[in-house]
Formats: sequence, structure tokens, C-alpha cells
Amino acid sequence: MTKRTTKSFILTVVTTLLLSLFSTVASAAPGDDQKANSTPKSKLQSYVDDMQPGWNLGNTLDAVGADETAWGNPRVTKELIGQIAKQGYKSIRIPITWDQHIGPAPDYTIDPAYLNRVEEVVGWALDSNLYVMINLHHDSWLWVSTMEKNHDAVFARYKSAWTQIADRFKNYPDKLMFESINEPRFSEGGTVDESKMTQMLGELNVSFHEIVRKSGRLNAVRPLVLPTLYTSPEQARLDELYKTITMLNDPNLIATVHYYGFWPFSVNIAGYTTFEKDTKNDIIQTFDKVYNTFVARGIPVIVGEYGLLGFDRNTGVIEQGEKLKFFEFLSQYLESKDITSMLWDNGQHFNRLTYKWSDPELYNVIMASLKGRSANAESDLVYLTKGAQIQDTAVKLNLNGNKLTVLRIKDGKTLHKGKDYELNGEVLTLKASLLNQLTASGQLGVNAVLTADFNKGTDWNFKVIVSEPPVMSNTTGTTASFAVPTAFNGDQLATMVAVYAAGGNAGPQNWTAFKEFGYTFEPSYATNEIKLLPNFWSEVNDGEVILKFHFWSGKIVTYTITKSGTSIVGKAL
Repeated sequence: MTKRTTKSFILTVVTTLLLSLFSTVASAAPGDDQKANSTPKSKLQSYVDDMQPGWNLGNTLDAVGADETAWGNPRVTKELIGQIAKQGYKSIRIPITWDQHIGPAPDYTIDPAYLNRVEEVVGWALDSNLYVMINLHHDSWLWVSTMEKNHDAVFARYKSAWTQIADRFKNYPDKLMFESINEPRFSEGGTVDESKMTQMLGELNVSFHEIVRKSGRLNAVRPLVLPTLYTSPEQARLDELYKTITMLNDPNLIATVHYYGFWPFSVNIAGYTTFEKDTKNDIIQTFDKVYNTFVARGIPVIVGEYGLLGFDRNTGVIEQGEKLKFFEFLSQYLESKDITSMLWDNGQHFNRLTYKWSDPELYNVIMASLKGRSANAESDLVYLTKGAQIQDTAVKLNLNGNKLTVLRIKDGKTLHKGKDYELNGEVLTLKASLLNQLTASGQLGVNAVLTADFNKGTDWNFKVIVSEPPVMSNTTGTTASFAVPTAFNGDQLATMVAVYAAGGNAGPQNWTAFKEFGYTFEPSYATNEIKLLPNFWSEVNDGEVILKFHFWSGKIVTYTITKSGTSIVGKAL
């Protein structure tokens, strides 16, 4: 953090330099679908490029409760912020909820102690040489969402909050940016017309811009981040934000959207268990629209949050290899479009006490994607049936322009081409002799992990798994607590189908027979059961329901449940 000064001469010089730094250059024509980097970049685009990659300090200063630990994360330390920088992150988004720290009307004074705490964390981030974004976060749904019914009070509170925040940080360096509001919405307490919501967001964004710019000092040219409605990448909402940014005619404005993937894949519903063409196309189509609307026209874009919605339940909702393929493709596609991305992390990715990644493979894929494509495969699972004769097993690789250099037993010996495996184009064939050797113990589950190293990007791990058909048992229970006793026998659950014996899909979201993983059902490998969660029972009628459990080995096990009020009887077939 730079030292503050009140000398007008220095401020004049700094302001002049920053205005020059963020002046824009000629931009691509609207609708031009060319590759990023094909036209000269503006200074602000270079600023946003330098923020890549970014990370969110989620569920902390944005927590609703007594303090920043209310949602289960530890108190932020200077060491944590420094560790994020050491991990290779260049920017940090610090979501902040101000609601419980704002006093009553008419002044709406922010608690000085809380503002001081925010300033302390911002200072640590700047001291770690990170670009920093702060905002109004859960205020969006806590009170801003009532703007239609309480327009004047909400608007006054919003303006007062940003007036105080802007004044506190007006002498801070340009590596600090302000985001007007997180995921703006205005439908609290009723249905609000989309055009009306767009109008209210425009009102907030314009007032935010005016407040910050009029607060003076370095705020005169500070980069400001403006969201679409709901921070959605839908074309109509992108167009409305483009109109606002064009109207403001300010070279230091950045657009932001959020992205949590193609919804069925992101929560594992409707049979979308793999990273297939619909999920891939959603990434392409979404960010082609974002690029053409903003970046190609000289307006930089930050994906302020990205991830998978299933992570809100647990990071195992999406199978590991499919998860890695999603992040690999998304990360490199954003990079190719000059769009900076900020990983949403509410504590499930980077442990804030041990400073270790819960999923190092995911972290490695994201970082490698900043430099180009990584290779992977159609699956990271190689299933063999216990007792069956083992044959040569072929797996299709997705080389993505790379070359296989080494195949080895993870943390062990290097395997030999011709003896242990063959490679024909993108088809990797694991020899039966190798697989017999790796599974000689006959134990169920993962017997070995093979690591494929490539000339570029990250490596790829194959789990060699021995399994038998899963076996389920009869049981009884209630809608408050019901689980199917399951001997998984080395297999893993991919998804579940639920239909009424009399016909029709059972359970929530009955437009599909495939239920949502983690919301309606979840496996517990430690306790050998598959739990059918209260969310499932809340929308299941009395009578017989046929369940089909799909496993990653390809096995499908059928089971029936009969519901009578709150009582449940389960039978294996």
C-alpha cells in the first residue's frame, strides 16, 4: 500500500499518469468474432490481463452474522493473503456484506471498526502485490432486492454506503478496484418485470459511478466494475450493461459476469454425469457472446466468480476426471478470449489453516491452463470385473495438441511402450499383462494409479479399479431418515433414476427421471449406504417408486421403495 499524501502537486501528477495509463485505443467492431489479441489492447485491458488468475475470499467478510467467522471460516490473517499470492494468484476479490454494519437512517453510518477491518484486509492484499476488488455483496438480496417497494430508502442507503467506502479508499493505489454490487436482483417480495429490474440496476450503476468519480483523488480514475443483471451472461443482459457503459463514456470501466457451468452438468442432474458436448458448447457460446459484446469492443471483462454449483454441496458431486476436463477447457477458453477469471472459494478449495489445496489436481489444471491446453482422456477410471479374464483395455486420450512422453505407476516405475502399453494416435491400450500385475491382490477398489505425463500441461491420472456388482439390502425407515444399505464392492455411484411404478418421474424436478446428486441422494462409502435425502421425499407421492442406481463401472442396480405417509419400505430386486 502506498503512503498517503495530501500534497496537491503529487496528486495532480499521479492523476494525470493514471488517466494516461487507462486511456483506451481503437477497438474491434461490434460482433467481430475474432480471436483475442488480434487487435491492439487498451491499457485497461492490459490491467485486467495482469489480474489473471484471480481468487475469491468467499464466505468471510461477506458472511451474514456476528463477524467474518459466522459461516465457518477462520478470521482472515495477513499470512493467508500472502499464501494466496504465493500460490500464483495475481488478484483477489474480497466480497463484503455491509448490511449488519450499517446504522439507521438518515446517515446510514458504517461501523468504523468494521470499515477499519475491511481496510486492514485490503492493505494486506495490496502489500502482497495483489490486485484487489471490493464490493457490496450479499446486500444485493438482503436489502437492495427490495428496491421496487422501498425505492427511496434503498437508494439512499446504497449511495451512503458507497460514499463512505469511496471516501475511505480514495487515496489507495489503482490496484484496488470497486464493484458496484454482487449479483443484483430486485424481485424480493414479488415478481418484478425484467425491464424494471434493468432500469433499477442502471440507476444503481450510474449513481455508483458518479459517487466514486466525484469523491476525487485517485477515485477519479480508479477502475470500476459493473455487473449485468444477476451477473448473468445472457445476451439481453449483456446488451443492457453495454448500453450503460457506453453512456457513461468512461475509459476505466470493466464488465463482470459469473459462470457456474451448464446447469445440468454443474449439479449432476438429468444424466449429465460427464463433460460432454452440451457442457462444452455452453462454455463456447457463453463466452463468445461475452467476448463479442465487450472485449471485442474495447471493454475488458472479469468473470468475478466461477466454479460448479454442485460444489455448494460437496466437491465430489462431479466425478474427478469430468470435473478436471471442465475446468481445463473453461480456463483455457477464457484465457484465449482475454477474459480474466476469479475462482469462487468459500473454503472448500484452499484450506485457510494448513494452506493446502483440497484438490491439487484441480489447482494444477487451472494454473496450467494459463499457458495452454492440457491433455486428458475420455475417463480417469479403468474398471475391471473381479474374477473375469482381463483383456487389453483401450482408453481414448484427448491430447489437445500435446504428446504422451511417459506412462508410469504413480510415484513408481516407468512403464514400457510395447510391453506394458501401446499408443496408436490418441488410443492408449493398457496391456492385459500390466493390468493383471497391477490387480494381482484381487482387492476391491482402486488397485493402482497410472500417471500419464505429457510434453506440456498437467499430467493425467488413471485409477485402475477392481469391482463386483454392487449389492443392496432390504430396509425400512422414514422420510426424515432413510438410506439404502449398499455393498459398493469397489464401485462408485454416478447417478440415480426415480420413476413411479404406475408411470411418471418421481421426486423433485420431475421433468427428468435422473435426480440431482447431493440434493436428493448421496452415497456414503464410509458407512456403506446411499442416503435418500429429505428433499427427495418432499415431492414423492405415496406408492411404489422404482429406483435405478447407475455406477461408473456401467452396472445398474434396481431397487424399489414404497412410501406410505412418512414410512418407507425398501426392497432389493
